[in-house]
Amino acid sequence: MAAFQPRTSGRSLFSSQALFDFSHLDDRVQSHLKNVYSCLSIGMLSAALGAYAHLMFGLGEWYLLTVIASFGLIIWLGTTRHSKEDVTKRVGIFSAFTFTSGVSLGPLIEVVIRIDPSIVSTALAGTAVIFICFSLSALLWKDRTFLYMGGMLFSCLSWLTLAGLLNIFFRSPLVFNVYIYGILLLFSAFVLYDTQLIVEKRKRGDEDFIWHSVDLFLDAVQIFRALLVILAKKSGKKKNSK
Repeated sequence: MAAFQPRTSGRSLFSSQALFDFSHLDDRVQSHLKNVYSCLSIGMLSAALGAYAHLMFGLGEWYLLTVIASFGLIIWLGTTRHSKEDVTKRVGIFSAFTFTSGVSLGPLIEVVIRIDPSIVSTALAGTAVIFICFSLSALLWKDRTFLYMGGMLFSCLSWLTLAGLLNIFFRSPLVFNVYIYGILLLFSAFVLYDTQLIVEKRKRGDEDFIWHSVDLFLDAVQIFRALLVILAKKSGKKKNSK
């Protein structure tokens, strides 16, 4: 009697191989993406060091200077030619930019730690989950659907920025909630858009993986910042209700 063998379907709903099947991307694109995410990892580490530097030495107290430094570094990076000879230099500029960005985040992280230190780790985990899931979705999607969201995303960003600026004077809780949740949703969608845009740029010959890392870094930072604010606000409400 033949041993019983459970029936398996060739159309299983979930397959770990299918989840990481990037065969539709050519070797050049896959190699480029490895460089992008490697550079992004360096930037994330540098930003974490910047935030830690603020917590230790209070560097974020010079917020205006760090913002000016960030703008100066990103302009320097953008105007520096991408070439094999300048890769080390440009990675250094990128690392300096992400460090100053981390320093700028320091004061917000410090306030959140005073409310509840666990919020920081929760926001980091949430950012990682959102970023990884949306990145995989963009990479596994075989057509360029998300590229067509660009106009709508930038339009929404303009309106949210205007609402945020105006709310400095009106101080409306409703507008603030719309703004902060809008930022979270918008930059989650930007992960989809920017990831597919990077793939498309590489297909068209753009090899500047360092500049491409900037786009994804900014997306991740905005998601993390929004989660920090949302979680801190909820934690504050719970403490007040008690």
